[in-house]
Amino acid sequence: MTLLLIAVAGAAGCVVRFVSEYGVRRHHPTLRPWATVAANAVGSGIAGWAAYRLIGNSDLHLHEIVITGFCGGLTTFSSALAIPALLQREHHLGYSVALVVTTPLLCAGAFAVGMGLAH
Repeated sequence: MTLLLIAVAGAAGCVVRFVSEYGVRRHHPTLRPWATVAANAVGSGIAGWAAYRLIGNSDLHLHEIVITGFCGGLTTFSSALAIPALLQREHHLGYSVALVVTTPLLCAGAFAVGMGLAH
């Protein structure tokens, strides 16, 4: 049952990321991955909150459903690396490097903020 719930939560996270990306690109056509960066940061914040808040929860699998399922579906490491590679190929080296350097820092900060909010 836990596996099914993780799959459903992962699908939900993936759909949220897709709809966000679609909405941003529809209203602001750009190659810059604003929605992907935001999804990674929000997912990291939720994971930080869940990692702290759901420890010791009566449902031992709830943190797996939230962190592995929803946050895993919402965040995307592959796009976080693929998009800068595509930008670099189109001669946007500075922006590409900025994404590769700042995305992990942003996500680590969001994780810490999530933990702080749960505390």
